[in-house]
Amino acid sequence: MYKILIADDEEDVVSLLRDYLELNHYETISAYNGVEAIEKTRLNPDLILLDINMPGMDGLSVCRQIRDYVDCPIIFLTARIEDADKIKGFAAGGDDYMVKPFSIDELGARIAAHIRREHRTVRNNSVRYFGKLAIDYTAKSVLAEGELLDFPKKEFEILELLSMNAGQVFDKERIYESLWGYDAQGDSSVVAEHIRRIRAKLRAVDEEYHLETVWGLGYRWGR
Repeated sequence: MYKILIADDEEDVVSLLRDYLELNHYETISAYNGVEAIEKTRLNPDLILLDINMPGMDGLSVCRQIRDYVDCPIIFLTARIEDADKIKGFAAGGDDYMVKPFSIDELGARIAAHIRREHRTVRNNSVRYFGKLAIDYTAKSVLAEGELLDFPKKEFEILELLSMNAGQVFDKERIYESLWGYDAQGDSSVVAEHIRRIRAKLRAVDEEYHLETVWGLGYRWGR
């Protein structure tokens, strides 16, 4: 049974979501503020529903704090959303947005899609080497001459997609659809921000040359 963490300061929203999810055979965990949400992540949820507009510590702050050690999908719940807010949310480590008021059946479909996407891929258990880099696809880690590099979930997934398909060009839209999904409410421009961060980390260890920009087409991992 998959476990869903619901973090929202509105008790009626939590109650509605909890009833719906439990009726659909999910286990639920409830949190009513940001601090409690962070504490409840120790219960290892399979997906997190995270309200952005909680008082005190908002959802974006929670996401930034937990993303380095929580790998599961995070769906933001919000009363309204601007493009700039979407980019901030994706950069913080979110995977999707639902704008209130939303169709609970659509939310259910998105939850199922994210969990299916998270669990359907059989990870390659090999380690591949590129120059000084060692990419461990099982541990989801990248080392440069034994030093662990910090790549949060979505950055690693982009690195994984490109490096496992070395030599193949991926445009922003294809990367976005592959990792966020066709049904995600977002913008492929967030891919460029993730690429910028990945490139900066590779540059710091003189391994930037692997990540190539093919002008007018997209990005490619050099062999």
